[in-house]
Amino acid sequence: MTTADIMFARPGSRTLDHEYDARTVFLALVAAILIHLAVACLLAALSGVLSPTASFEENPVELTFVDLSPVSKNPAFIETDESKKSAEAPKEKTFESNANSIAASELPASGEAPLPSQAGKDRPSVDLETHAYSLQMNGAQPQPSAAPRANPNPAAAPQTQPGPVTAAEQFAMLTARATPAVEPSAAAQTQSSYRPWKERTHISGKITNRGSSSVNAFGTPLGRYEKILKDAVGSRWYTYVDRKRDLVNIGTLRLRFYIDRSGQVKSLKITENSSNEAFANVCLQSVLEAHLPPIPEDVANTLPSEGLEVDGFTFTIYPN
Repeated sequence: MTTADIMFARPGSRTLDHEYDARTVFLALVAAILIHLAVACLLAALSGVLSPTASFEENPVELTFVDLSPVSKNPAFIETDESKKSAEAPKEKTFESNANSIAASELPASGEAPLPSQAGKDRPSVDLETHAYSLQMNGAQPQPSAAPRANPNPAAAPQTQPGPVTAAEQFAMLTARATPAVEPSAAAQTQSSYRPWKERTHISGKITNRGSSSVNAFGTPLGRYEKILKDAVGSRWYTYVDRKRDLVNIGTLRLRFYIDRSGQVKSLKITENSSNEAFANVCLQSVLEAHLPPIPEDVANTLPSEGLEVDGFTFTIYPN
């Protein structure tokens, strides 16, 4: 056998060489891909670490401080009783009112509210004194304690639980229209003999000045108009509740409405009612039939086009 024949007889050696070359190329290609991926990941990581922080220095966080004190915008209204009026305005104008008053507390400070500390009943309202209600139409004579009573907003007094109401009685009550009383002028209303029923509530406040319970309130035209509103509605409410005492249930009702420049009530809406429809009708009737004077020009000019918004006007009949 010649050498040429021997070489021809061993074709397998060349096949092995081709397989080795293909495997080498494949491994090289995989290695190149892995290297590129590793480099890309490394560059991405380094870019986050080495990126400049000048943008944070050039644009620092800005803090805006907002004055949240109650005097800065729409301070809460609290009615000032005739006995608490002060010719001098308080240094801290915590509340808006119909007249000035200087804060004082009968008991040592025991809380954080800007109110006096005093003993009384645990109720959500803030009443600084106790007195029976009186109606202007009755010569300002206090009514018997069994009559319906109200808080400043107003809220009512203890009543016995009424019996079941028939559908006919409900319909008659809801469609009835009471005859409105003769309205005094705006000036007369501010000096009216009407007084809402009040009973001292338990308060834990931070006022340290000792004296008869009062708050730091400043009288404003808006505060005086709100007092007219409460008197006009409250004097009717007592009368209507007394007429419907066998129909209304205990509970709370809250209203939201607007008063336009002319003194007309607009967009009246019930926002809460835990009593019954009879009580709701009495409260709505008291607001709708209240004859209010036009809003003073200096007050109207500060209000939006809708007029004076009254939100959370509350009526309550307590169980005891």
